[in-house]
Amino acid sequence: MMSIISTLLAAGDPSQSPHWFIPKRFELIYGGLASVIIISALAKFAGPMAKKALTDRTEKIQNEIDSARNAKASAEQEAVQIRTALGDIDKERSRILAEADQQASALLAEGRVRIDAEMKDIEAKAMSDIANASSRVGDELRAEIVRLSAIATDRVVRTALDDRAQQNLIEDFISKVGVSR
Repeated sequence: MMSIISTLLAAGDPSQSPHWFIPKRFELIYGGLASVIIISALAKFAGPMAKKALTDRTEKIQNEIDSARNAKASAEQEAVQIRTALGDIDKERSRILAEADQQASALLAEGRVRIDAEMKDIEAKAMSDIANASSRVGDELRAEIVRLSAIATDRVVRTALDDRAQQNLIEDFISKVGVSR
């Protein structure tokens, strides 16, 4: 009860507010005027700057969207070009492989011709070497036969002739040589 009485007594005091939440009348007037002035000043000076910042931000976002759209279109175009080039790569690869096969077969044919010619040359040289070796062996064999014949003849003559017959042969030989001089 005491609080009700103090509240009633406080209502009559002009320095006291009638309610704890509601401000005094002069505070409402001055506070309202100050708020209107500040809000007006902000609207006049800060409003255009905020509007310009929002417009710039909108333009920046729109430019980014446009550049992304252009990049996407460019990427799609490049993808189409790559896909067509991939088909061209397959054609080019098959052409290069066919050309390489032709060159390889030509190289093989040329190598076979060259090897055949070299084999003929080697065979001719071998035949020539065989003929030379054969004639050389024949000559060596004849020389050996002559040497062995001379040795055999000398032995036969020594054993077949006695000293007297040998002396006669030597004298006949000397006389023939002496006459022919």
